[in-house]
Amino acid sequence: MKILSYIVSPIFILVFFLFLLIFHPLQWLSLHLFGQSAHGKVVDALNYFLVKSMLILGVSVKLKNEYKLPENTTIIFVSNHQSTFDIPPIGWFFRKHYPKFVAKIELGKGIPSVSYNLRNGGAALINRKDPKQAISELINFSKRIKENNWGAIIFPEGTRSRNGKPKKFASNGLKVITKVNKEGYVVPLTINNSWKVFKYGKFPLGLGSPITITTHEPIKIDSLPFEELLEKTETVIKEHIK
Repeated sequence: MKILSYIVSPIFILVFFLFLLIFHPLQWLSLHLFGQSAHGKVVDALNYFLVKSMLILGVSVKLKNEYKLPENTTIIFVSNHQSTFDIPPIGWFFRKHYPKFVAKIELGKGIPSVSYNLRNGGAALINRKDPKQAISELINFSKRIKENNWGAIIFPEGTRSRNGKPKKFASNGLKVITKVNKEGYVVPLTINNSWKVFKYGKFPLGLGSPITITTHEPIKIDSLPFEELLEKTETVIKEHIK
């Protein structure tokens, strides 16, 4: 299987990168000619093609959702984080909630399509080395998603789990967002198997490990004190990691 991955991986990387290059100018055109809504549609299409491109690796992505998610309110999607390939599926599957990511500031430049979307699509770009900037950015982000009824995506582990084992959830980011959006909901998500794409390291890529995203029951933010909300969210996510 590893020998095959040496053959397939360059093909996938080429296709994946081509989609990023193609959609970069399309994002610029849509935003400048037609506005934020059109830009969001282009990003949705990009996420769709990025998810489908993973089939080259034999990696399908499935959403398991038994719950009706609230509408016309802020939803904060809280998830474990296993790899880069967590991001396009979340963006695609939850596109009707206009999901905006909390990301490290370094991702705001240098990556075709991705950096442009983070800078112009409503995301929060935080500097982990500058707590003052991070808090200020999170407050502005929290107000932005409240005003627009957007969804927020946050990975409280702060970094990817390279072997699938979850790290301790940090509270600061989620605490700021929930404080501003008390009338909204937290929706816990559990991601399984995306770490296996990088089980050999950065190259070659792992083949044939289906990724699943499991949606858990929405939790009304003002129904629990924050510490209980965080504990309940972290527990349900980690209980479903396989």
